[in-house]
Amino acid sequence: MLESSDLKKGLKVEIDGDPYVITQFSFVKPGKGQALYKCRLKNMVNGTQFDRTYRSGDKFNEANLEEQEMEYLYSDGDSYCFMNTSNYEQEFMTADQVGDDTIAFLKENTVCNVLLFEGRAIGVSLPNFVELRITESEPWAKGDTAAGSTKPATLETGHVLQVPPFVNQDELIRIDTRTGEYTERVKE
Repeated sequence: MLESSDLKKGLKVEIDGDPYVITQFSFVKPGKGQALYKCRLKNMVNGTQFDRTYRSGDKFNEANLEEQEMEYLYSDGDSYCFMNTSNYEQEFMTADQVGDDTIAFLKENTVCNVLLFEGRAIGVSLPNFVELRITESEPWAKGDTAAGSTKPATLETGHVLQVPPFVNQDELIRIDTRTGEYTERVKE
């Protein structure tokens, strides 16, 4: 059981049977009366957000969440299939549950951590770095060495990102999934 003094950004709590994450948090101590804890909460199942103020002494249940290592198998329309690597059971998630940021770097056979709430999948977190192949990119013009210059490149997942001019089509690159940026070329 958590108390209002335990509240902080990123904490996951259960309210009315649903898991919520605190996305913004502020502590207010007025001159008179009890301390107030102002929170912006986001529902981890359907994504709705709302603001709520709590007083000192309020109690909360910690969300019953667990992470399971799963392998992404395939997508079928708006449904994404993940396989549990320990017992080979399959979980299906919608595009909203997976998230656009994750879909941009998700390719078959990628091992991910899937967040489960009471046995059902509600979110996916990718490894910090993934290696993807560039399927389309403009050729590099020799002498085009302006500092900080980049060019667009399309990845095998269909996502477009900015890469340095010396990176060519059909090359394998490493991408930081936390920022969504190019980090380096990968030797094959």
